[in-house]
Amino acid sequence: MTDQEIVVVGYDTVSALGTDSDIQWRRALNGESGIGKLTRFPADNNFPVHIAGQVDDFDAKHYPFLTPRALALWPSPLFKFGMLAVHRALEDSGIEITPALAPRVGVTFSSAVGGLDAVLQADRRLIAKGKLPTPSANPNSCINMVGGKVSILTGATGPITATITACATGVTSIIIGCMMLKQRIADVVVCGAVDFALVAPIVAGFATMNGAFRTHPEISDESAASASRPFSIHRRGFVISEGAGAIILTTDEFAKAHGLTVYSAIAGWSMTSDAHHFVAPNFDTVKRCIAESIIDSGIAPEDIDAVNAHATSTKVGDKVEYDALKAVFGKKPPPISANKSLIGHAMGASSAIEAVFAIRGMQSSRLLPTINYTPDPAMELDCVSEGARRLNQEFVLKNAFGFGGCNSCIVFRRVG
Repeated sequence: MTDQEIVVVGYDTVSALGTDSDIQWRRALNGESGIGKLTRFPADNNFPVHIAGQVDDFDAKHYPFLTPRALALWPSPLFKFGMLAVHRALEDSGIEITPALAPRVGVTFSSAVGGLDAVLQADRRLIAKGKLPTPSANPNSCINMVGGKVSILTGATGPITATITACATGVTSIIIGCMMLKQRIADVVVCGAVDFALVAPIVAGFATMNGAFRTHPEISDESAASASRPFSIHRRGFVISEGAGAIILTTDEFAKAHGLTVYSAIAGWSMTSDAHHFVAPNFDTVKRCIAESIIDSGIAPEDIDAVNAHATSTKVGDKVEYDALKAVFGKKPPPISANKSLIGHAMGASSAIEAVFAIRGMQSSRLLPTINYTPDPAMELDCVSEGARRLNQEFVLKNAFGFGGCNSCIVFRRVG
């Protein structure tokens, strides 16, 4: 039994830059920010957060599974974003999930936060009106229901699991998908993540943790678009956003047999646990995750052409990631693209969206810019701050780290 190479044959994204994948990519190349005023819920002057990365509404008439009637029992935007991204990723792949193929199609598509907005809405209705929750309230909040709805949508009946690893969920989903393919318990896996964290208590909670960006009362001309500042000396926390990223994986053997277009190969990966602190990252285990993903790829650190960083814009998180990169790569790490400067932090969905951006960058030999960047003397990095850069990339490292000490790193290899 030969070891098959794992390849990416389809992808799609929904982000603060838009709902059309190509438009998002063009806006990202142009260095446009998707951050704006928070409007998902009323927020008065006493509320600590007033900006967010929100997904624009879109016309769902071409998608029967997204009509108001179809979504009547699924009010959380989580399901709308996730199913749209998965549907289009499968269309992009050209794979038809027939009854014969269905038992060999796995699902690792997941979420970090889930549909907590539906439970909050039910709670407020119970308190205000004394009305019991609707029968769909609890299913909306089940995190594994995201993958369940994807399975129902696609007809996939192979192995299914929820890869919940906080803000590393998207990359973890891809890694677990690779494991399914390596173990030959699936021929195709639907991977990725979706999140909708723009719920008042969650947003406020991130603010009280000093994680989320808060408007400074003494800085009146600070724009929303300039708030997300990965690796910058004046970084002040992440901008909460929403979105989804879907990636379709299969083996090179399956792709060849079915005439599929291959976008990228998965060269290697690693997952580690900090066993350190519930939110603060740990240098040693972050460094090991990065190093092990490169070793698993069968290459040396100098073979990595670019890094798609986790880079949330927090003081501690960005510094630990920098220290780990420096320890692995030496004094001069490869060019670093920090996509959260453009789209904010979509929780578990971020690393799925960013993985797609990394793959698209390899395909087009472009590195996305890190906007709003002012160098921090304590972190000497090439953050592609001048604008999108032309660069041939054979290997790209994608980092993702989450609360609870969940670290997931993956290396993509260019094909063709």
